[in-house]
Amino acid sequence: MAEHQAKMAARAARKAATGKKPGGKAPQPPSAGPLPSDQVNLTDEESRIMPVAGGGFDQCYDAQAAVAAGSLLVVATDVVQAPNDKNQVEPMLGKIGALPGELGEAESLLADTGYFSAANVEACEEAGVEPAIAIGRQSHHPPLAERFAKAPAAPENPTPVEAMAHRLRTPEGRALYALRKQTPEPVFGVIKSVFGFRQFSLRGLDKVRGEWSLVTMAWNIKRMFALAPAY
Repeated sequence: MAEHQAKMAARAARKAATGKKPGGKAPQPPSAGPLPSDQVNLTDEESRIMPVAGGGFDQCYDAQAAVAAGSLLVVATDVVQAPNDKNQVEPMLGKIGALPGELGEAESLLADTGYFSAANVEACEEAGVEPAIAIGRQSHHPPLAERFAKAPAAPENPTPVEAMAHRLRTPEGRALYALRKQTPEPVFGVIKSVFGFRQFSLRGLDKVRGEWSLVTMAWNIKRMFALAPAY
């Protein structure tokens, strides 16, 4: 209902500013009860129907992991019911900020375009973390002229999003964002292909969160064993 009221307030503001009725149908208020078309999964009613890689839909949870660049250790986890990641930056920033000071402080947050929103960029700035979140999808093989182009001039009085967009176009920003591909991807790849963990065995959001914590803990133990000779 709060979201519906916010949309109605925005429409009213546009009408007051322009003197014209906003186009499109007015958003309908949420129903107080289940609709005839609503469905529930009888195996796990807390899971949700989500799009999956390769096309189609499945009954899923959305597993999240914050991975430290360099060590590749998982420092924070969560499991959510949302089919996209746009609302997961602020909760993860809170989890990272609550870590013991002995582990150090996060300086940057690297994330793909699924995590991008102006609110998420501003949340990073407020937390004292430099965001490097892709604003759109990038081609895998950009032209050489684009790859080695000089950094554009910095905008004057930029918004947080404009400042981040410029930073991502500088050589330093591109080098920083390049770490994203080699930081979380190996973690999820090993968990899926080496550990063989591709679906949850438990049911219910709280139990699934506990199961994901155990899986990422197993990864951390494996990773620390590999890192031990370097220390």
